[in-house]
Amino acid sequence: MSTALIWFRRDLRLADNPALCAALEQAERVVPVYIHARDEEGDWAPGEASRWWLHHSLKQLGHDLAALGAPLVMRCGPSLDTLQELLRETGASQVYWNRLYEPDTVRRDTHIKQALQAQGVQVRSFNAALLLEPWVVQNRSGEPYRVFTPYWKACQAQGALDVSLQPRPGPGVLTAEGSRSDPLESLGLLPLIPWDAGLAKAWTPGEEGAHTALEAFLDRALADYGEARNLPDRLGTSHLSPHLHFGEISPRQVVHACQRAVAEGRHSGADASVKGFLGEIGWREFGHHLLFHFPHTPLQPLDARFEDFPWPPRDDDALRAWQRGRTGLPIVDAGMRELWATGWMHNRVRMITASLLTKNLLIHWREGARWFWDTLVDADLASNTLGWQWTAGCGADAAPYFRVFNPVLQGERFDPGGGYVRHWVPELKALPDKYLHKPWQAPESVLRGAGVRLGRDYPQPIVDLAASRRQALAAWETLRQSA
Repeated sequence: MSTALIWFRRDLRLADNPALCAALEQAERVVPVYIHARDEEGDWAPGEASRWWLHHSLKQLGHDLAALGAPLVMRCGPSLDTLQELLRETGASQVYWNRLYEPDTVRRDTHIKQALQAQGVQVRSFNAALLLEPWVVQNRSGEPYRVFTPYWKACQAQGALDVSLQPRPGPGVLTAEGSRSDPLESLGLLPLIPWDAGLAKAWTPGEEGAHTALEAFLDRALADYGEARNLPDRLGTSHLSPHLHFGEISPRQVVHACQRAVAEGRHSGADASVKGFLGEIGWREFGHHLLFHFPHTPLQPLDARFEDFPWPPRDDDALRAWQRGRTGLPIVDAGMRELWATGWMHNRVRMITASLLTKNLLIHWREGARWFWDTLVDADLASNTLGWQWTAGCGADAAPYFRVFNPVLQGERFDPGGGYVRHWVPELKALPDKYLHKPWQAPESVLRGAGVRLGRDYPQPIVDLAASRRQALAAWETLRQSA
């Protein structure tokens, strides 16, 4: 009887799982495996919020697999050694997995595939995470794209949105007979400090939770996505990013569901919103395209000129104030508190908070990327790198460095009623709209009437926005002239 291992990584789902489907087609017995090998992801092992998500997603996957006939076999240790151990234990001669694209995992998986094949093991890997893999799309010169719009046009020309799905396996097709599994708790994924109550309230990790989130988005927000996606006090975005990162749902499934909703007439006349949302799926693809072709970018700028940018010595007090949501700039503080409480931040607010850090405070974008990496449940190396370098002005398709987001104007434009700030910065909730995004300009009588004492109940701004903008532009001009 032929036996195969299906090695789950960040593809924690049963439906539309190419490696799982192939294993079931080729082998009579299939053993599902997850290996916890934290040291193999280099500088970018999952942060605290990601580990919380992973724990609960693995728990759900184990439950779903058990219903099909086999609980998930979980082990701790080096991936190659553990796979070899499992091959001996189960008598398996085949290993299947879905590909990952981060630099450290690419190197690891290449080594593992070569080592197992040298031992006579059949190894097959598949694309489960992307519409098109990074090496598939090239410009006319055979080079990777650096600008999103022509990249996404090329993807669509190559059929990125022409999707087909693979079925979910039925019960009784898996087995883990004779395979020892470590307890989930032994992986040590949950935080030692109980700060995760807000995460549990905000999220439902797992494949079922992913599809519930998708259907809720299709019903409540897709038709108005073009406008609502920029308003942080609205449920105007999909909240699918952590589900996509952990592979609880595939981008193919998301595209298919959107196309189905339009075909069924659920969102007639919302073509622009659907196109805009699918474009965000395209940005996720673009991030992986860039990371694969420019693997140095998590730590170094894509635009080589910025290697010599004159960053001043790090201001630790300012960095801590930013991290804790105590900058005195309400839209920024609301975003940073939302991040800490829920493991997520609205995308518009991510840009605002990142701009303040890199351009007004002149703190290196790597500091922000590291903080997001540890606190985001959707921390994804490709997307995190793309977003921070875009805002800092040093990446592909970047916002020009001289574009500095003004948090007051951004707050007044995208949170005009103040619902977002009042929720996350409740000490300001009694301020009138006119001063909510700039409380330092409120007359003393207004502050007193709202029960706000600046410097005590809420901080004064830690930076002068106009002066710091001039300082940032001067630093950029110095770099430009030297280049």
